[in-house]
Amino acid sequence: MTPNAASGPSRRKFLASTAVATAAVAGGMPLLSACGGGSDGGSRDGTTSGKEAKKLLPAYVASNVVTPDIPSKNGSAVGFTSKLDLASLKTSVPEKLGKGGKVTVMSPFWGSPPKEDNAYYKAMNDLIGVDVVWQNQDGNTYDQKLGAVLASSEVPDVVVVPGWNMTGKIPSAIIGKFADLGPYLSGDAVKDFPNLAAIPTDAWQRSIFGGKLRGLPMPSSYVSGVVPLYRLDIFEKEGYEVPRSCDDFMALAKEATNAKAKRWACLDMKWTAFNAFGVLSGNEKSLGWNQVDGKLVYRIETDEYLEALEWTRKLFAAGVVHPDAKLGKSNAADPGPKFAAGEFLIYNQDISQWWSRTAEQATQNPGFKVWGMDFFGHDGGEPTLWAQNPASIFAFVNKKASESVIRDVLAVANVTAAPYGTKEYMATNYGVEGTHYTVKDGVPTKTDQGNIDVMNAYVMVASPAATIAHPDFPEVAKGQVEWQQRMGAFTKKPTFYGMQITEPARYTNLSNDFEQLEDDVIRGRKSISDVQQAVSDWKSKGGDELRDWYKKLLDENGTAAS
Repeated sequence: MTPNAASGPSRRKFLASTAVATAAVAGGMPLLSACGGGSDGGSRDGTTSGKEAKKLLPAYVASNVVTPDIPSKNGSAVGFTSKLDLASLKTSVPEKLGKGGKVTVMSPFWGSPPKEDNAYYKAMNDLIGVDVVWQNQDGNTYDQKLGAVLASSEVPDVVVVPGWNMTGKIPSAIIGKFADLGPYLSGDAVKDFPNLAAIPTDAWQRSIFGGKLRGLPMPSSYVSGVVPLYRLDIFEKEGYEVPRSCDDFMALAKEATNAKAKRWACLDMKWTAFNAFGVLSGNEKSLGWNQVDGKLVYRIETDEYLEALEWTRKLFAAGVVHPDAKLGKSNAADPGPKFAAGEFLIYNQDISQWWSRTAEQATQNPGFKVWGMDFFGHDGGEPTLWAQNPASIFAFVNKKASESVIRDVLAVANVTAAPYGTKEYMATNYGVEGTHYTVKDGVPTKTDQGNIDVMNAYVMVASPAATIAHPDFPEVAKGQVEWQQRMGAFTKKPTFYGMQITEPARYTNLSNDFEQLEDDVIRGRKSISDVQQAVSDWKSKGGDELRDWYKKLLDENGTAAS
C-alpha cells in the first residue's frame, strides 16, 4: 500500500533517498503488505512476544562513537546538520571481524547493477575482511525470484527480504530456510558486534520469525513516514495559512484552486485524511487491529475510516484535486515537475522527498521551498496518529551456513550498521573518496562513478538506527526530525505494534480489495454504502474468525505496545 497511488514513492527512490543517498532515513515508505514469524514448530501461524521474546532479544548498548546534532525524541530519527569533516570521522570498527571467507548475498536492486569487480565492492570487502559476492535481482520482480529461490535447494548464504514481499508462502520459507542467529546475538552475545548492539530493541523484536531471532533489520522511526508536503514559498507569497482542521483544508483548497490557470490545491489526500481522522494504519495487516473496550476492532470497521474516505471524496468532488490524481494507479508519473511548476501545492509523500525535492530545485529554482505540514485533528483538535512498525527490511542467513559463514555475515552487518559520522558509514553509503564521491564545503557529493557503483547493496544487510543527515540542507534535516518529534508526541502504538505476525494462509487475501475500493470511493466511482457492504462481506467471509484468531494471539502473547 502506498500513499498517493497515482504517484506513490517507488521502491528504488525509497532506497536511493534513504539508506544510500545523503538522505539517510531508513525505512520511511509505507509498505505494501507484510507478515512474518510464527510459533516454533507445529503451526507456523502466530508470533513471539512478552517473556519469550525478551529471551531472544540482543542487549541494547547505545553507541557513543558519534553524538548527533539532534537526538531522537518521541520515536524520531536522530539528526545531523553539521558540515562533514572527513579528517574527524570516527572509527566504529577498530579491527576487521571478518575472517576472509566468501559470502553470497541475494538482494533486490533498483537500477543497473554495477560490475562485480568494481572499486566500491573491493573497498568494502577489504574493510570488512569478507569476500561478499552479490547476486543482485531486479527489485521490481523480486517477489518472483524470491519465491523460486526459496522453493529450491540452492539458497544463497544471505537473502534480503523486504516486508512487502512477505506474502504467500514466503513467511513459512523464512522459518524453514534461515538460521537462528540467537546464539550469536541474543543477550550479551551481541556485544561482540557493537554497531548491532546499538540497533533499537523494537527493530530486533520485528526480526523474530518462527520463535527465533532470524533477521538482521533495517530500523526505521515508528512515526508516520508519510508527510503532507507543501509549497511554503507559494503559501508565503499568497498569504495562505497552514490548515489546522479538515474545514480549514477545504477552505484553503478552494481558495488556492484555479483550473483555468492550471493550479489545483493538492493530489490525493487520502493518507492525510486517515491521519486527521485517527484511522488505524493500513501499512501492515497486524497494525490495523486495536483493542477498544476489550474488543479487537479492525480499521475498516471504524466510523473514522468511513469519515476519512467521505472527506477525501469531497475534495475530489469540489474540483480541488489535480486531474492527474483522478487517474488513480494508472498514472505513475513523477509528481515532482508539476509540483515544482506550481500546478498543485500539497501532496502526501515519503519524508525523504522533503530533501530530494529541495535538492532538485536548489540551483534552477532558488525561490522554491517545500516544507512538511503537521497533521491535524479533523475537528481542529490534536490528531491521533498510529505507529508504523520499527523495521521492514531484513537480511536472513541460510540455515545450512557454517558458524564461520554466520560470523562473517555478522561482520558485514556490524560495518553496514555503523552510525553516521564514522568511516564505516561513509564507506558503506558513499564508497571511496575521490572515486565515488568528493567533499566540498563539508558536503559529500557522488561522482558519476559513485552513482553507478554505490547503490543499494551493502546497506541492505543491516542499518543503524533511523538517521536523517543533510549537511547540504541542514534546515531540511532539522525540519524533518522536528516534524517527527512533534508528530511522535501524538503517535500511539496499536495492540500488535512491533510484532512479527503470520496470519493463517486462509486469511491472506481477505482485505486485499479494500485499497482499490477506497480509491474508487474517493473518486466517485463507488459509494460509502459499497464500503459498508464490503465490510459486512469481510466479516462473514472470515473477518470475524480472524478477529478471534488475533484475540487468542493477544491472550497468549500479550501486547508489545506501550
